[in-house]
Amino acid sequence: MMERSYLVCTVKPWNGAAFARRTPALPGTWHLVESPDELTLSLLEKLSPRYIFFVHWSWRVPAAVIQRFECVCFHMTDVPYGRGGSPLQNLIVRGHTSTMLTALCMVEELDAGPVYTKRPLKLKGRAEDIFERAADLTYDLIEEIVANEPVPTAQQGEVVVFSRRKPHESILPQNGSAASLHDFIRMLDAPTYPKAFLEWGEWRLEFDQANAIEDAVEAHVIIRKKDRS
Repeated sequence: MMERSYLVCTVKPWNGAAFARRTPALPGTWHLVESPDELTLSLLEKLSPRYIFFVHWSWRVPAAVIQRFECVCFHMTDVPYGRGGSPLQNLIVRGHTSTMLTALCMVEELDAGPVYTKRPLKLKGRAEDIFERAADLTYDLIEEIVANEPVPTAQQGEVVVFSRRKPHESILPQNGSAASLHDFIRMLDAPTYPKAFLEWGEWRLEFDQANAIEDAVEAHVIIRKKDRS
Protein backbone atom coordinates (compact mmCIF):
# COMPACT_ATOMS: atom_id res chain seq x y z
CA MET A 1 0.00 0.00 0.00
CA MET A 2 1.37 3.38 -1.00
CA GLU A 3 2.24 5.67 1.91
CA ARG A 4 -0.08 8.65 2.18
CA SER A 5 1.20 12.14 1.49
CA TYR A 6 0.44 15.27 3.53
CA LEU A 7 1.26 18.92 2.94
CA VAL A 8 1.67 21.74 5.46
CA CYS A 9 1.62 25.38 4.30
CA THR A 10 2.95 27.99 6.72
CA VAL A 11 5.11 31.13 6.76
CA LYS A 12 5.73 31.77 10.45
CA PRO A 13 9.02 30.61 12.04
CA TRP A 14 7.41 28.94 15.06
CA ASN A 15 5.26 26.81 12.76
CA GLY A 16 8.23 25.81 10.63
CA ALA A 17 10.04 24.72 13.79
CA ALA A 18 6.98 22.73 14.92
CA PHE A 19 6.83 21.00 11.50
CA ALA A 20 10.45 19.86 11.87
CA ARG A 21 9.86 18.77 15.46
CA ARG A 22 6.54 16.94 15.12
CA THR A 23 6.12 15.46 11.62
CA PRO A 24 8.88 12.79 11.91
CA ALA A 25 6.68 10.98 14.45
CA LEU A 26 3.57 11.12 12.24
CA PRO A 27 2.60 8.47 9.68
CA GLY A 28 2.98 9.15 5.97
CA THR A 29 5.19 11.43 3.93
CA TRP A 30 5.20 15.11 4.90
CA HIS A 31 5.99 18.14 2.75
CA LEU A 32 6.33 21.82 3.67
CA VAL A 33 5.38 24.88 1.61
CA GLU A 34 6.57 28.27 2.91
CA SER A 35 5.52 30.62 0.10
CA PRO A 36 2.30 31.10 -1.88
CA ASP A 37 4.38 30.89 -5.06
CA GLU A 38 5.20 27.27 -4.21
CA LEU A 39 1.55 26.29 -3.89
CA THR A 40 0.91 25.29 -7.50
CA LEU A 41 -1.56 22.82 -8.94
CA SER A 42 1.31 20.97 -10.60
CA LEU A 43 2.95 20.40 -7.20
CA LEU A 44 -0.33 19.29 -5.65
CA GLU A 45 -1.07 16.90 -8.48
CA LYS A 46 2.41 15.42 -8.10
CA LEU A 47 2.10 14.99 -4.31
CA SER A 48 -1.62 14.09 -4.29
CA PRO A 49 -1.92 14.93 -0.58
CA ARG A 50 -4.63 13.37 1.57
CA TYR A 51 -4.89 16.68 3.43
CA ILE A 52 -3.38 20.12 2.93
CA PHE A 53 -2.95 21.81 6.30
CA PHE A 54 -2.83 25.62 6.27
CA VAL A 55 -1.18 26.78 9.50
CA HIS A 56 -1.07 30.57 10.05
CA TRP A 57 -1.36 31.18 6.30
CA SER A 58 -1.82 34.82 5.28
CA TRP A 59 -3.19 34.47 1.73
CA ARG A 60 -6.48 33.36 0.24
CA VAL A 61 -6.17 29.86 -1.14
CA PRO A 62 -7.20 29.60 -4.81
CA ALA A 63 -10.66 28.16 -5.33
CA ALA A 64 -9.22 25.51 -7.65
CA VAL A 65 -7.14 24.16 -4.75
CA ILE A 66 -10.05 24.17 -2.27
CA GLN A 67 -12.32 22.40 -4.74
CA ARG A 68 -9.86 19.64 -5.66
CA PHE A 69 -8.19 18.88 -2.33
CA GLU A 70 -9.28 18.54 1.29
CA CYS A 71 -7.87 21.68 2.86
CA VAL A 72 -7.71 22.13 6.63
CA CYS A 73 -7.09 25.52 8.23
CA PHE A 74 -6.62 26.45 11.88
CA HIS A 75 -8.23 29.43 13.55
CA MET A 76 -7.60 30.77 17.05
CA THR A 77 -11.25 31.31 18.00
CA ASP A 78 -14.29 29.25 18.89
CA VAL A 79 -15.94 29.73 15.49
CA PRO A 80 -18.36 31.04 14.38
CA TYR A 81 -17.31 33.61 16.99
CA GLY A 82 -14.26 35.47 15.78
CA ARG A 83 -14.11 34.59 12.11
CA GLY A 84 -11.75 36.87 10.21
CA GLY A 85 -8.40 38.56 10.72
CA SER A 86 -6.01 39.12 13.64
CA PRO A 87 -7.80 36.70 15.97
CA LEU A 88 -5.23 36.80 18.78
CA GLN A 89 -5.15 40.59 18.99
CA ASN A 90 -8.90 40.92 18.61
CA LEU A 91 -9.46 38.42 21.42
CA ILE A 92 -7.06 40.11 23.83
CA VAL A 93 -8.36 43.65 23.26
CA ARG A 94 -11.83 42.28 24.03
CA GLY A 95 -10.61 40.94 27.36
CA HIS A 96 -10.47 37.22 26.58
CA THR A 97 -7.97 35.14 28.56
CA SER A 98 -8.60 31.84 26.76
CA THR A 99 -9.96 30.63 23.45
CA MET A 100 -10.30 27.51 21.30
CA LEU A 101 -7.93 26.50 18.54
CA THR A 102 -10.23 25.20 15.82
CA ALA A 103 -9.43 22.94 12.87
CA LEU A 104 -11.93 23.51 10.10
CA CYS A 105 -12.44 22.41 6.54
CA MET A 106 -11.54 25.27 4.25
CA VAL A 107 -14.28 26.70 2.03
CA GLU A 108 -14.24 29.80 -0.12
CA GLU A 109 -15.94 31.93 2.57
CA LEU A 110 -13.33 32.90 5.15
CA ASP A 111 -13.33 30.71 8.30
CA ALA A 112 -16.87 29.50 7.53
CA GLY A 113 -16.22 25.82 6.91
CA PRO A 114 -17.33 22.85 9.03
CA VAL A 115 -15.28 21.94 12.09
CA TYR A 116 -13.13 18.82 12.55
CA THR A 117 -12.10 19.40 16.16
CA LYS A 118 -11.20 22.06 18.76
CA ARG A 119 -8.79 22.35 21.67
CA PRO A 120 -8.61 24.98 24.46
CA LEU A 121 -5.77 27.52 24.33
CA LYS A 122 -4.71 29.97 27.05
CA LEU A 123 -3.89 33.54 26.01
CA LYS A 124 -1.25 34.20 28.66
CA GLY A 125 2.17 35.66 27.84
CA ARG A 126 3.64 37.47 24.85
CA ALA A 127 2.13 36.93 21.42
CA GLU A 128 5.19 34.87 20.43
CA ASP A 129 4.69 32.61 23.47
CA ILE A 130 1.04 32.06 22.55
CA PHE A 131 1.88 31.35 18.90
CA GLU A 132 4.50 28.80 19.95
CA ARG A 133 2.00 27.02 22.21
CA ALA A 134 -0.57 27.13 19.41
CA ALA A 135 1.95 25.63 16.98
CA ASP A 136 2.37 22.51 19.12
CA LEU A 137 -1.36 22.33 19.77
CA THR A 138 -1.94 22.51 16.01
CA TYR A 139 0.07 19.32 15.55
CA ASP A 140 -2.00 17.63 18.23
CA LEU A 141 -5.04 18.44 16.08
CA ILE A 142 -3.24 17.34 12.91
CA GLU A 143 -2.30 14.03 14.53
CA GLU A 144 -5.94 13.49 15.52
CA ILE A 145 -7.21 14.28 12.02
CA VAL A 146 -4.64 12.04 10.30
CA ALA A 147 -5.40 9.15 12.65
CA ASN A 148 -9.21 9.38 12.64
CA GLU A 149 -10.11 11.21 9.42
CA PRO A 150 -13.20 12.76 11.09
CA VAL A 151 -16.12 14.10 9.12
CA PRO A 152 -16.34 17.85 9.89
CA THR A 153 -19.60 19.24 11.24
CA ALA A 154 -21.27 22.57 10.45
CA GLN A 155 -20.58 25.53 12.72
CA GLN A 156 -23.31 26.38 15.23
CA GLY A 157 -24.12 29.74 16.82
CA GLU A 158 -24.03 33.44 16.10
CA VAL A 159 -21.46 34.60 13.56
CA VAL A 160 -19.10 37.31 14.84
CA VAL A 161 -16.51 38.57 12.37
CA PHE A 162 -13.20 40.19 13.34
CA SER A 163 -11.52 42.78 11.12
CA ARG A 164 -7.84 42.40 10.30
CA ARG A 165 -5.90 44.99 12.24
CA LYS A 166 -3.92 47.65 10.38
CA PRO A 167 -0.37 48.72 11.36
CA HIS A 168 -1.55 52.16 12.52
CA GLU A 169 -3.79 50.44 15.10
CA SER A 170 -0.64 49.42 16.99
CA ILE A 171 -0.22 52.94 18.43
CA LEU A 172 -0.49 52.83 22.23
CA PRO A 173 -3.95 53.83 23.50
CA GLN A 174 -4.12 57.05 25.51
CA ASN A 175 -6.64 55.72 28.04
CA GLY A 176 -7.22 52.57 30.03
CA SER A 177 -5.65 50.67 32.90
CA ALA A 178 -2.08 49.50 33.36
CA ALA A 179 -3.37 45.96 32.80
CA SER A 180 -4.92 46.86 29.46
CA LEU A 181 -1.71 48.65 28.42
CA HIS A 182 0.29 45.54 29.31
CA ASP A 183 -2.11 43.42 27.24
CA PHE A 184 -1.81 45.79 24.31
CA ILE A 185 2.00 45.57 24.24
CA ARG A 186 2.18 41.79 24.71
CA MET A 187 -0.44 40.98 22.08
CA LEU A 188 1.82 42.52 19.40
CA ASP A 189 5.08 41.11 20.72
CA ALA A 190 6.04 38.55 18.06
CA PRO A 191 8.30 38.54 14.99
CA THR A 192 6.70 39.91 11.80
CA TYR A 193 4.06 41.85 13.79
CA PRO A 194 4.05 45.67 14.10
CA LYS A 195 5.01 46.37 17.71
CA ALA A 196 3.09 48.72 19.98
CA PHE A 197 4.48 52.21 19.40
CA LEU A 198 4.31 55.93 20.09
CA GLU A 199 5.49 58.78 17.89
CA TRP A 200 7.38 61.75 19.32
CA GLY A 201 8.39 64.34 16.74
CA GLU A 202 10.64 62.62 14.23
CA TRP A 203 11.07 59.59 16.51
CA ARG A 204 9.17 56.33 16.82
CA LEU A 205 9.22 54.46 20.15
CA GLU A 206 8.51 50.72 19.85
CA PHE A 207 7.67 48.62 22.92
CA ASP A 208 8.00 44.92 23.71
CA GLN A 209 8.90 42.52 26.57
CA ALA A 210 6.28 44.12 28.83
CA ASN A 211 5.78 43.17 32.48
CA ALA A 212 2.95 44.24 34.76
CA ILE A 213 4.17 45.86 38.01
CA GLU A 214 1.33 46.67 40.42
CA ASP A 215 -0.32 49.73 38.80
CA ALA A 216 2.41 50.22 36.19
CA VAL A 217 4.05 48.54 33.22
CA GLU A 218 7.73 48.15 32.47
CA ALA A 219 8.82 47.41 28.91
CA HIS A 220 11.79 47.35 26.61
CA VAL A 221 11.79 50.23 24.13
CA ILE A 222 13.58 50.86 20.85
CA ILE A 223 13.75 54.49 19.65
CA ARG A 224 14.33 55.01 15.97
CA LYS A 225 13.79 57.65 13.30
CA LYS A 226 10.36 57.47 11.71
CA ASP A 227 10.25 55.96 8.26
CA ARG A 228 9.94 58.78 5.74
CA SER A 229 9.14 56.55 2.77
